Amino acid sequence: MRRAECHDQPIMKAVPPRFARLRQHAPSWLLRGIVAALATVMSGISFETQQRKWIFQAGLRPEVASAQNSAGLSDRWIEYDSQETGTPVRLHCLWLGQPRPDAPVLLYLHGARWDLRGSAQRMQQLHDLGFAVLGIDYRGFGQSTPALPSERMACEDTQAAWRWLAQQHPQAQRYVYGHSLGAAIAVNLVTEVDDAAGLIVEGAFTSIPDLFETMKWGWLPLTSLITQRFDAAQRVPDVRVPLLVVHGSEDELIRPELGRALFERATAPKRFLLVEGGSHHDTHIVGLAQYREALRELFGLLV
Repeated sequence: MRRAECHDQPIMKAVPPRFARLRQHAPSWLLRGIVAALATVMSGISFETQQRKWIFQAGLRPEVASAQNSAGLSDRWIEYDSQETGTPVRLHCLWLGQPRPDAPVLLYLHGARWDLRGSAQRMQQLHDLGFAVLGIDYRGFGQSTPALPSERMACEDTQAAWRWLAQQHPQAQRYVYGHSLGAAIAVNLVTEVDDAAGLIVEGAFTSIPDLFETMKWGWLPLTSLITQRFDAAQRVPDVRVPLLVVHGSEDELIRPELGRALFERATAPKRFLLVEGGSHHDTHIVGLAQYREALRELFGLLV
């Protein structure tokens, strides 16, 4: 993305006044992404590659990652051969077990930009609710196999992690949790397996094109070009297990209306939990008591 910076002024001079107003309000890294995307389309370089970079934003700086609190989490590794790429894959995982052998097990799927170490607090919160938690880094994140992530690759990685959990904990009730981009990946996974006990999504959206259109730069004519669609709204009617959709009322990255729209599309037993005052990053803390109540009522978990 940084290569687009040298073209910043010429491109800005050629765009409409509305884009100039956007430039005054949007974060600089997002503007660089937009400029890079437009430059990619105009130059004929693969927009497929550029959107994968923009959507996943993989590559948390090591000095930031090392500062994350990962106390109590232990490393796990999952190895398998990818049918998507035809290459061996090694996924780095973090595990937080429970002393109870009959504890429910949860597969944790993180969102864009940050690797698993950025999710340590949320994983620990879910552990405090009674789950044994396995979090995975998709290819291209953290210590997992280096690669430019894609929707299909991330979904394949989660399926490998689910098989690993089934082998390691065959008698346990197994749940799937997804945050932000991970929510769409979680919805896809649950429609592909038949042994999940429930699904929790937080900060979710209906699809990448829908999400793009809610943003200040959503007027740009790019939605028809998006191939990494993460169309959770299309898949969620096929979810057959209880579904908990959690959203913070003050989420400024993914609007609560998108989480509500995903919830409305679901046909399984479901509950929508709007956490007043919660943002995209702290809803699990602000709404902890509501989380407990919802887990009891929807999943019958004694947490």
